Amino acid sequence: MNTFLNHLGIAVVFVLVLAPVLVGIAHDRRIDRQLREAERDRRPEPPGTADAAQPVKAVRRPDLRIGA
Repeated sequence: MNTFLNHLGIAVVFVLVLAPVLVGIAHDRRIDRQLREAERDRRPEPPGTADAAQPVKAVRRPDLRIGA
């Protein structure tokens, strides 16, 4: 019985020491998840192909050299 109480006492000490750590980890993960969701909602969606800017077509000018 004495050995059982020793093991139980050690388990209680571990729980008392690790409980705040586990609560802090859970809190940090929740904050990270909320930040990811906020960033995802804030990021604009990529434009569709119909709304995208059209490429600029190059225009060739005639040679304007004088006296050629």
